[in-house]
Amino acid sequence: MRWNDMRWNIALAIPLFGGVVLGAMMIASPAATAPADILRALDPDRDGTVDLNEAKAAASAVFARLDRDHDGTLDRRELRGRLSAKELVAADPDHDGTLTKEEFLAVVEKRFTAADPDKDGTLDRKELRSSAGRALVLLVR
Repeated sequence: MRWNDMRWNIALAIPLFGGVVLGAMMIASPAATAPADILRALDPDRDGTVDLNEAKAAASAVFARLDRDHDGTLDRRELRGRLSAKELVAADPDHDGTLTKEEFLAVVEKRFTAADPDKDGTLDRKELRSSAGRALVLLVR
């Protein structure tokens, strides 16, 4: 291949590769999604808030998606980025290193309660933006 041809191939490959990298960077993590988008996704009745039942329904779907080996539990590898090792230990009453769906939903309920400082039983956009709300979003998106 002549140098001139090689230069054109490199010149064409750089923007393509850059676009792939940029595209990968644009894929949002669960916590990076805008609160309005999260609210729309978690609010099937479109009342502008998320209640505990809606959060648990979303978390149940996440549990099913994360349970790649279909054993009915989530281990630390399957939970990666959603719970710290310390949180996993605290949420695991039988100390088997995994969370059942019930144990996972108990964590969701704790995080929901923490994100609901006005104790009205619902989370609005502002509450979802709080640090406690973002911690909940990690489990329901």
